[in-house]
Amino acid sequence: MIYTKTGDGGTTSLVGGTRVLKCDTRVEAYGTVDELNAHVGLLAELIKATDSTHYAALKQVQRNLFVVQTLLATEKEVKFELPQLPDDAVEGLEHLIDQLQEGLPPFRSFVMPGGTMTAAQCHVARTVCRRAERCIVKLSQEATVDNCVERYVNRLSDYLFVLSRHLVLSQGAEESLFN
Repeated sequence: MIYTKTGDGGTTSLVGGTRVLKCDTRVEAYGTVDELNAHVGLLAELIKATDSTHYAALKQVQRNLFVVQTLLATEKEVKFELPQLPDDAVEGLEHLIDQLQEGLPPFRSFVMPGGTMTAAQCHVARTVCRRAERCIVKLSQEATVDNCVERYVNRLSDYLFVLSRHLVLSQGAEESLFN
């Protein structure tokens, strides 16, 4: 059954069973990562037919974001093993960024979001990623957050930015620069 009615009073359960308000900092952090995951999923579907390499990369990002959500939704020690981000998750994003940047003109100005539909969606995902990062940093002031989570989300926004530039240029459009 999809509905339990346990959240009707404005609370939800964390991994491990602790109940908190739905406006709790932890819930805001993993909820924003959930929103980010949905935007990344849309982006993946938009580029699926034209860019199999980045489609696969975005599907891996989605799997990693589910792990991030789980880690953020866990307040205390649990009696079972939690999933973890792959050891090379951050380095994998850096590798993708480096590959993309090789084919891009130098970055000289602020880039206006847009250019193509896929690049625009990439910018939406990037801005939600930055908001998720802010939520995670805020949570880290109140609770322990794995440093790998913060690093991964930070690097993900960089990847999404560089990917947006790549998508514009690979689709024959021009970047709209803010001068």
